[in-house]
Amino acid sequence: MTWAARWKAFLDRRIRQRVTLRGVGFMVTTIAIGVAAFVTANNLLFMLLALSLAALLVSGFVSRLGLAGLEVDLSPPDHISARVPCFAQLTVRNHKNWMPSFGLTLKGSPASGFAETIPIPLLPGGGAVDRSLTLTFPKRGRYREDVFEFSTRFPFGFTERKVRVEIERDIVVYPSVLPHAGFEELLAKVAGEIDSRRRGRGEDFHRIRPYQTNESVRYVDWKTTARTGALQVREYVEPVQPTVEIVLDLGLPPGELAWFEETVDGCAYLSWELSRRATPFRLRTQKCDLAFPEREEVYDILKFLALVEPLFLNAPPVTADVDSDDALVLVFSRRSAVRAE
Repeated sequence: MTWAARWKAFLDRRIRQRVTLRGVGFMVTTIAIGVAAFVTANNLLFMLLALSLAALLVSGFVSRLGLAGLEVDLSPPDHISARVPCFAQLTVRNHKNWMPSFGLTLKGSPASGFAETIPIPLLPGGGAVDRSLTLTFPKRGRYREDVFEFSTRFPFGFTERKVRVEIERDIVVYPSVLPHAGFEELLAKVAGEIDSRRRGRGEDFHRIRPYQTNESVRYVDWKTTARTGALQVREYVEPVQPTVEIVLDLGLPPGELAWFEETVDGCAYLSWELSRRATPFRLRTQKCDLAFPEREEVYDILKFLALVEPLFLNAPPVTADVDSDDALVLVFSRRSAVRAE
């Protein structure tokens, strides 16, 4: 780290202050009292000047003590999706056992997923305050630091002092699983195609075979039983669930980053909805081959989509590799439009 970077980091960590309108008025009044005291040599004015200067010193000292020794701990949920609000637990601790902090205000940066303001009127010495808050992250990815800012105008409101607190935490935010334009219609077409490709509904007749122990008598074919002299049952075709294969080509030409991010969100939406419907699917890229629910859970697939990055334009294309004729293949690529096979 260079000296300039270290100095900037020091300035970011130090307590910053802003003089309020009340503080400007008080300082103008103090200056006026001082001028009048020196002009008139009035002892009472000198006493008022001393009290005013003491009030300024006490205000600065108390406010700095109020901001010292504070700690923030954030407990987010295990699974977070971009642009989807989620609830988290925030704990603020005061490590000063001998002095409480008054009139605090806590605000998060947009990168922390929390941009609201939380007032904390009193934080006892050695105590803690818990707050429930709503986090909303704007985009997918890995968030390593949460930045919060404490501010206070205590005790007299002459200045507003602020101090930044950073939490080093590794949070993975999934792509948005909210409905996307175009992908919602695509999901409806996929669902219709799956229904049309079923081999049977569990009611299509397959064969007549001998009765087996503990089978239900509701499937006994009495005519065949009477003709053969042994119990015979009807067997029906079991439904076969087609597999959906999502093929995402990571090769990306310049200027197509917006398309890539929208497509990643769309793949996450399709993955989430297919998992909710208990539909087997696979996600294939140049970097992965993930199958639900055979090998991975849906959260493993969403985590991969949260961290995936585009490749160079000359990256080799990814192709479908499905053995079953019942597979439904969706291809998302810069080389071709979305298609179903």
